[in-house]
Amino acid sequence: MATTDPLEYSAHAGARVPAAGHPYLGFAIRAAAGVAVIAFLIRKAGGRTILSLLMHERPAYFGAAIALYVAGQLMSAYRWRLLAAVVGIRGRFRQFLAYYFIGVFTNLFLPGMVGGDAARAIYLGREHDRMGHAVASTVADRLVGLTALFWFAATAVWTLNDGILPASVTRPVILLGLAGFAAYLAAPLIARAEHLLPHRLARPIGLVTPYLHRPAALIAPLGLSLLLQISLMIGQYILALGLGLSIPLYVIMLCLPIANTFASIPVTIGGLGLREGAYIVLFVMAGVTRVDAVAIGLLWFATATLGGLAGIIPFLATPVLRPSRHAGKARS
Repeated sequence: MATTDPLEYSAHAGARVPAAGHPYLGFAIRAAAGVAVIAFLIRKAGGRTILSLLMHERPAYFGAAIALYVAGQLMSAYRWRLLAAVVGIRGRFRQFLAYYFIGVFTNLFLPGMVGGDAARAIYLGREHDRMGHAVASTVADRLVGLTALFWFAATAVWTLNDGILPASVTRPVILLGLAGFAAYLAAPLIARAEHLLPHRLARPIGLVTPYLHRPAALIAPLGLSLLLQISLMIGQYILALGLGLSIPLYVIMLCLPIANTFASIPVTIGGLGLREGAYIVLFVMAGVTRVDAVAIGLLWFATATLGGLAGIIPFLATPVLRPSRHAGKARS
């Protein structure tokens, strides 16, 4: 093990994420980049046609997609609760749900690349006076979600692709999924090799070392993450039905996980632009028009934004505790 415990380091340092120079400038650049990409895609696909198509979305279908998105956040909050218990942080589901939605809401506005994750880690860490472990659980939650996404995308490509997408697209996705699965199987070995890593690498890896030592404890969170991916695909399928489109569900299950992989890159706000660009490339390969692809992407962005706005309720109702208030709290 490394000589410095990253969990203790994070707790003593207040789990602060180093400032990235000018956060508001970075936020503005990411927002502008997303808007610029969207404007370009709409112009190329036909702005009036896309607007006309969006106006045909049936409210009941749009509402159902929002409800499904919110239900997905409930699953995510429960997944985070399971992961926090691995490092000894236990609390009521209602607490984790409130903090999770605060993170989702914060991500809509806060500058920086990890705004929402940092926010919920701070709330949880100060509540239990275990900031380092709260950061670890949040990092693990993010990594588990990404791992499940990579697995889902690879499985979809392996089982559903029948010459729809070319090998130049499918091969990297499969390799990424296999790499993620190999890393999961080798997790205990990676944890044991932590002391061999340079100090700068050992510290962040040390955050998730408790999870690397207990891969069996990740089975339920990974299962919830895969279920979440299915719900997200169904939500976007519902949006397509609301537009009157007849896109087969298997095409959505094939293309969207790959697109969401690109959208997870923190270049724009909420993956805006990246997602729609990936939608166009992948859906067009599958026989869907550019207009339909952009429309689905924009509707899903609106769905996630409106669903995330539900976090304003716990955001306003939940105070951020001062670190000193729970200095003597039990650390079980």
